Amino acid sequence: MQFMLLFSRQGKLRLQKWYVPLSDKEKKKITRELVQTILARKPKMCSFLEWRDLKIVYKRYASLYFCCAVEDQDNELITLEIIHRYVELLDKYFGSVCELDIIFNFEKAYFILDEFLLGGEAQETSKKNVLKAIEQADLLQERETFCGFPFFLASVSLSLMLFS
Repeated sequence: MQFMLLFSRQGKLRLQKWYVPLSDKEKKKITRELVQTILARKPKMCSFLEWRDLKIVYKRYASLYFCCAVEDQDNELITLEIIHRYVELLDKYFGSVCELDIIFNFEKAYFILDEFLLGGEAQETSKKNVLKAIEQADLLQERETFCGFPFFLASVSLSLMLFS
């Protein structure tokens, strides 16, 4: 996989993951071109299209389009399944994911994608294992936040006592 894009029906980019090195200018050009091309297609049209030297595989879920670019020899159906698995993971984590979940929790959406895909290849196919890794990361983050806060308060109150 070369890259994955998530964008709304209005053409707003919500998430982008690039697995090939490209300049920002080239990324913007590709994004603009693909968003316009996909949004102009009719709903009943095939979800695969040839573009430049790549195959574009996309799927619309509610108000979001999930779009992947794969090399010519890659299987489109497997790519479609990868998109679907990512949506399933987002659904499990957020409980029926919507565009607002992606907007306000984009770092979590990226984290889920990174747990699932590595370098554009599926690294873990088990939803259960991916969700378990995400749950463990959430617990670790909670502990750091919880443990860090009382320490901060204690150090502030100690500083106040010393300088009073």
